[in-house]
Amino acid sequence: MKILLRKTSFVDYPGLISSVLFFQGCNLRCPWCHNKGLITDEETGLVSLEAAFAHIKKRRAVLGGVVLSGGEPCLQSDLPDIIREIKKLSLQVKLDTNGTFPAMLEKLFKNEETKPDYIALDLKIAPGRYGELGNREQGTGNTEQGTVNREQGTGNREWPVPLIQSAALVRESGITHEYRTLALPGGFITEKDIEELAPLADNAPWYFRPFRGGSCLDPAWERLEEADEEARGRAGALAAKARELGKNGCL
Repeated sequence: MKILLRKTSFVDYPGLISSVLFFQGCNLRCPWCHNKGLITDEETGLVSLEAAFAHIKKRRAVLGGVVLSGGEPCLQSDLPDIIREIKKLSLQVKLDTNGTFPAMLEKLFKNEETKPDYIALDLKIAPGRYGELGNREQGTGNTEQGTVNREQGTGNREWPVPLIQSAALVRESGITHEYRTLALPGGFITEKDIEELAPLADNAPWYFRPFRGGSCLDPAWERLEEADEEARGRAGALAAKARELGKNGCL
């Protein structure tokens, strides 16, 4: 398995110095995605999972945790084994996920040795709009040695169902978590989307970030980046809407 390794990060795991493992492949095709190379298999600088673990073991005295991101890490059928090996090093594990693979989350949560210590759940747009995000096929991603998880996660089911199930699993897991929403330009995401997403969230922090261009999956989105003040204002308005709905909207 090949991954993209960020050796040291001070921002990806709240309160901890971490290494970040970015897995290839995603079942969604968000046009604004900044990790284009991981989705199109054009990423350079990939290393083996073994090399990444060698780095983590070498730096374990400095690191506090490891972040599993992507792409979509829940596509990897051996994700439980990866988490188990990280925890054996007495490091915390943060999982970044788009929330469309509740079967994998349920499997991870069943055992302490595979249970993440922190979860960041993306709430992209209203659940009923997830069909706008493209690919419904399951087998997207790295198929080397059968690493793609082919459990039913999205498949032929309606898009809102797995997202709603995943959000419920996260809320009830007892795991520290956060929600993340990108304040997309041009009113692509609106207060109506926040109203429809709000029932999925509890009182955990719900972070709203301004959109920034840069290696977007759809190059047209590069031209949509707004001025800083406008972008921050858009994010602030969505966060305020979340707070109005009784959620912990944050910038």
